[in-house]
Amino acid sequence: MALFGSNMPSEVGLRLLLCPLGSNIVVRTACCSVGVALPVYSTFKAIETRDQTEQQRWLVYWAAYGCFSIAEVFTDKLISWFPLYYHMKFGFLVWLQLPSVDGAKQLYVTHLRPFLLKHQARLDQIVEFSYGEMGKFVSAHQAEIQFAKTLLVKMWMSANEMANDILHPGQRRGTGAIEGPRTLRSRANDVIEGPETQVENSESENDE
Repeated sequence: MALFGSNMPSEVGLRLLLCPLGSNIVVRTACCSVGVALPVYSTFKAIETRDQTEQQRWLVYWAAYGCFSIAEVFTDKLISWFPLYYHMKFGFLVWLQLPSVDGAKQLYVTHLRPFLLKHQARLDQIVEFSYGEMGKFVSAHQAEIQFAKTLLVKMWMSANEMANDILHPGQRRGTGAIEGPRTLRSRANDVIEGPETQVENSESENDE
């Protein structure tokens, strides 16, 4: 029974992945996790450990994944209805980064690198022109960008305060409850000090 219980999560996961009609959301989530989330963390580890071999490996992966994403933008609407499309996409993403296969390196060396070397001069002109236009756009709309930045910061702060109020609803009330007795004490002191002031005034009048 213990062995059966330990295999239950993997069996359920396999059934969800292999069911083409009922697991579309599950497979899309798996594609996002395998294609983006895991490589992001692996890239972070490669940068922090300064492992040049791993850095080069993940640079190649992101180059291959970027080309795949560009192609997917134009073909997704045409072939996404195809049965088991997302399952094949999941398998392709696993093939890209699996160390034993290293599909990203194969794709880069076989197709991507020859294509980029062939059109490198033209692509350099396009990149230079694009960055120049972006710089001109930013310079021409500096005030609007600053306004949008300030607005986003204010919205973020408001959302953060709302989240804090939801997560810690009694925090501000607790502060008020602490400050309340202090105010009452100060008022009580004023009441206590009042008669003393009156007594002092009456004594001064009698002395005169």
